[in-house]
Amino acid sequence: MKREIYILRLNHRPQRDKRVTTHLFLAARALGATGGFYSGEKDEKVERSIEKVRRSWGGGFRISYVSSWEKKMYEWKKEGGEIVHLTMYGLPIAEVISEIRSSAKNLLIVVGGAKVPRKVYELADWNIAVTSQPHSEISALALFLHELFEGKELSIKFEDAKIVIIPQKRGKKILKTDSQR
Repeated sequence: MKREIYILRLNHRPQRDKRVTTHLFLAARALGATGGFYSGEKDEKVERSIEKVRRSWGGGFRISYVSSWEKKMYEWKKEGGEIVHLTMYGLPIAEVISEIRSSAKNLLIVVGGAKVPRKVYELADWNIAVTSQPHSEISALALFLHELFEGKELSIKFEDAKIVIIPQKRGKKILKTDSQR
């Protein structure tokens, strides 16, 4: 069975985070994650946006709302999965990525929103820093997934895509399936 990798976005706030949360999940999908969860305030606009991308661009990536991030983390561990928390206060990614890569267990990658509760640090198997400088959760996730997959995520092809970009040196070339025309 293939290892599943999910993202848990903590404490989404629609008025402040709608673009950040959407972009976080778009990056997760494009870079090989299986799916995602978010806590905080339920936001059907974010859910619809990600679903619309999935339907057009392919893949099985889906997100869902969880009322309690803490309960989700406890359930994840109870089911045998491991948790990575991305934080600039954690261990340098270069020191632990091979250990994380070598595990076959499903992985929950936790990224913060508002102030991250101490409990997240305690529940995580790894608190990882892609850098110890201020940066966005989107960049942290992208860099972590790139390191985790060793660059292989850059050539993912979604078989059920209705829209496909054909790489070009110049210009834009888009292939659309019959059902998209």
